[in-house]
Amino acid sequence: MNNEYKLVRNALGRMVPTIINGKKAVPYQGVGKYRPTGRKAAPPISTCIDYPADGNKVVNDIKTALQKAGIKDGMTISTHHHLRNGDYVANMVFDACAELGVKDLMWFPSASFPCHSQQIKHLESGVIHHIEGSMNGPLGEFASYGKMKGMGVLRSHGGRYQAVQDGEVHIDIAVLAAPTADPFGNANGLTGDAACGLLGFALADSQYADKVIIVTDNLIDFPCYPWQIQGNYVDYVVVVDKIGDASKIVSGTTQITKSPDRLLIAEMAARFVKESGIMKNGFSFQGGAGGTSLAFAIFLKDFMIEENVKARFVRGGSTKYLVDMLEQGLTDYILDGQTFDLEGVRSMRENPRHADTSPFTSYNYHGKGNFATMVDTVVLGATEVDVNFNANVVTHSDGRLLHGIGGWQNCLFSRCTILPIPSFRDRIPVIRDEVTTISGPGELIDVIVTERGIAINPLRKDLIEQMKGSNLPIRDIIEIKEEVEEICGGQPDPPKLGNKIIAAIKWVDGTVIDCVRQVIE
Repeated sequence: MNNEYKLVRNALGRMVPTIINGKKAVPYQGVGKYRPTGRKAAPPISTCIDYPADGNKVVNDIKTALQKAGIKDGMTISTHHHLRNGDYVANMVFDACAELGVKDLMWFPSASFPCHSQQIKHLESGVIHHIEGSMNGPLGEFASYGKMKGMGVLRSHGGRYQAVQDGEVHIDIAVLAAPTADPFGNANGLTGDAACGLLGFALADSQYADKVIIVTDNLIDFPCYPWQIQGNYVDYVVVVDKIGDASKIVSGTTQITKSPDRLLIAEMAARFVKESGIMKNGFSFQGGAGGTSLAFAIFLKDFMIEENVKARFVRGGSTKYLVDMLEQGLTDYILDGQTFDLEGVRSMRENPRHADTSPFTSYNYHGKGNFATMVDTVVLGATEVDVNFNANVVTHSDGRLLHGIGGWQNCLFSRCTILPIPSFRDRIPVIRDEVTTISGPGELIDVIVTERGIAINPLRKDLIEQMKGSNLPIRDIIEIKEEVEEICGGQPDPPKLGNKIIAAIKWVDGTVIDCVRQVIE
């Protein structure tokens, strides 16, 4: 794969590559400026002649399935991450690829986690050439120091679906972990020892990949219903002892914060939603799975009970806190994109008003609309923000790539985007003159809530007017920034970065919004 590229300046003034791993890339042109052309990608035409009439597609093991699928050097292999840090299947897949002697594969996960750190040995040996997918933790650290052969590409959940649908990424073989499946390949995540809720992030893979392999540890008689993945898309089914540990879909980021500062931030964000008039009968909201966002949902729930307000729907990542709201009649529906704890799994299995959605319905920017624009307010995290309200979620201030985008970019299209963040972490200011990496443009970020005050984007004159007379500490973002720098002893040191680009950050429309450079040790 060709690693040569030249840099051009995009609409946000960032220098970005026009070639990524040998393929042309389009620089970011601005929100709503890039209009795609052409037609959607399509998988090869199949015929029932090639599949067993009794519907039994079970083969002996993953290695056999990969061989039957025609695995060879340079292919793109995809996996999904609904088991989050408890996933076993992705590691099994590339161990099998190594045993088969295959090289230069592109791994296309919907996300990777610390449990996938053993893929580093496959990156070092050349089995995996590069990763196009969110890299949380050790894999991001590995890439940050320029050790990956190709350039990483980070996309949002909707951006990943868009890339597959548009033919930007062609999946040769999709290997999909399924908590329950039948021999035909119908599958869901609702039952079985590894039940993880929905399987929406595997939808594009099942629809567009040349070959699809289901891996399950709970094979049941046909039909596996409901079928979140349809067996008509599936080529082979593999049964293993264990696909993962579902208890680890609950990670450190899905626990309510105990920090007094962060609890204050969460409460102020909820009060802002109440006082700005967003919280009213029939409204909708989405909260992330971070500790502050979870606390926000609890404060907002209390305000809703006090004011006798009911939401029409809430968007998940579902947690037990959203499930409580559904079961207490505070919302009509949960529209769930990812299940973040086992109560969410239970609720989705039992409650028809807890709907499983996918990146196609929720986030795909190259569709005929999506749910994100219909959400009244969304509460999200960030590693950094700047005085122009641009935000970063992928790198730290030292330039290390340690986080993925998830649905964060897609959620920015809600009617009011709120970032509740601490003003500093480890005595490093979070509000910067310029963020290290732009993940989302400031024009889509409306409110930043810190323990030292709330900054409203000057573009949102309606919110500024609505909050006049509020007891909440509404302040200018530059004023907050300067106060924090005085506390922390000045601006943080700039990261020590080289010239090599180790990853590109795609915007929701497939254009390149920024890139990540190699960290110099």
